[in-house]
Amino acid sequence: MAYIYKLRWIIELLFKKLKQNFQLHFFYSETENGIRTQIWCTLIAQLLLLVLKVKSKTKKAYSTVAALIRIHIISLLDVFWMVENSRRTYVKVVKTKNKSPCPQLSIF
Repeated sequence: MAYIYKLRWIIELLFKKLKQNFQLHFFYSETENGIRTQIWCTLIAQLLLLVLKVKSKTKKAYSTVAALIRIHIISLLDVFWMVENSRRTYVKVVKTKNKSPCPQLSIF
């Protein structure tokens, strides 16, 4: 019984990942064939991204890899190079206490 629950949980996590990364919130068709086609296309895209993530041996999150591909899908870049060499940059904001007040606020 625990094994069946574990398999069900894996399926739930797969659909959660599909909804988060592929915006699978609604179906574009009302027919059974259209819905099946959309789900199969999404599963194939998910599988391709997973293969890309594993083959590039990156430590980036799956959502980061999906976002990179979504942004650069039309460009002629090598996808392995793009995933391996792209970096997230965080700008650290340093606040100083001795900073003069904004000139516009000093009018009042």
